[in-house]
Amino acid sequence: MTGRLTVGVVGGGVGRAHLAAFRTLPEQFDVGVICDLDGAKAQRLADEFSIPRVTTNIAELYRMDELDVIDICTPSHLHYQQTLGALAAGKHVICEKPVAASLKQADDLIAAAARSGKQVMPIFQYRFGRGLQKLNWLRDQGVAGRAYLATAETHWRRRPDYYAVPWRGKWQTELGGALVTLAIHAHDALCFILGPAKSVAAHIATLVNPIETEDTASVSLQMADGSLGALSITTGSATEISRHRFCFSHLTAESNLRPYSNTGDDWTFMGDTPEIDARIADTLARFQPLPEGKDGQFYCYALAMQMAQQLPVTLADARAALELITAIYHAARTQQVVELPLGDDHPLYAGWQPTPP
Repeated sequence: MTGRLTVGVVGGGVGRAHLAAFRTLPEQFDVGVICDLDGAKAQRLADEFSIPRVTTNIAELYRMDELDVIDICTPSHLHYQQTLGALAAGKHVICEKPVAASLKQADDLIAAAARSGKQVMPIFQYRFGRGLQKLNWLRDQGVAGRAYLATAETHWRRRPDYYAVPWRGKWQTELGGALVTLAIHAHDALCFILGPAKSVAAHIATLVNPIETEDTASVSLQMADGSLGALSITTGSATEISRHRFCFSHLTAESNLRPYSNTGDDWTFMGDTPEIDARIADTLARFQPLPEGKDGQFYCYALAMQMAQQLPVTLADARAALELITAIYHAARTQQVVELPLGDDHPLYAGWQPTPP
């Protein structure tokens, strides 16, 4: 595929951040239509971002021959069916997290994409923060050494007004709590550096707000490479922070504390010896920065599409994130250590959401 990609964006909430990212990449993307059930909201976004067409019906996007990509930014429970619809219409898809409500649905999407010959890119923009990318570069260049321990903290604040949005805080519509819609990015970033988990132990609770889903979690991981990991999540932190910390045999890397962009600059890289500090400095001097966040993910996506290469984030990556979520829920409910990977014989393969009473 050559030239600019023409995109239709569905959903004017988080979709606004997507529109802002596309606007930074005018040589790669042209947004041709914005779709939202609230027509007035869609028109405001069209005016702000100079989008020529507005609709309140996603089916119209399916029928628009000029669209190359449908970008799905709707509530969580709509992602799976809307992605299937876009693939059936012959469109490539960009989809916000989570792409599906279960491992089964994730496998269905992988199969549907293969049948259609179209590509689906899930959104995991934390991977593209320059701080995290620098650590990835140091690791790839052999500077980091063996991984020992990594921690990811998602300590945010969510008050009752956040859950006043009707689809939030409910199993059937948000598909899960803080594990699914808030901390999924931080956990994906940890696995982006270390690879998959081998086993999971967990505690989850609903402590902060009177919602159906969890808002607090403490998770212990053993990674496939033998290192250990710890994840902590709460929506009850008076001061919002996100933090990653990675301890390797040659260096320790620590992120900034910005709650929603902590994988970006600046990170601290501390060598175990003065000689390793010198290697870190020399290696980082050769690091080539790219755009960050959603801008960075979309930039890399456009390059991959133009060159017919593997996407920067794949459905297999999304499945891995959902596999970790499934294992955490199962470990917390059974109070047992759960081994990964999970197959189609796992009790929660068809969904981690509790059966309605």
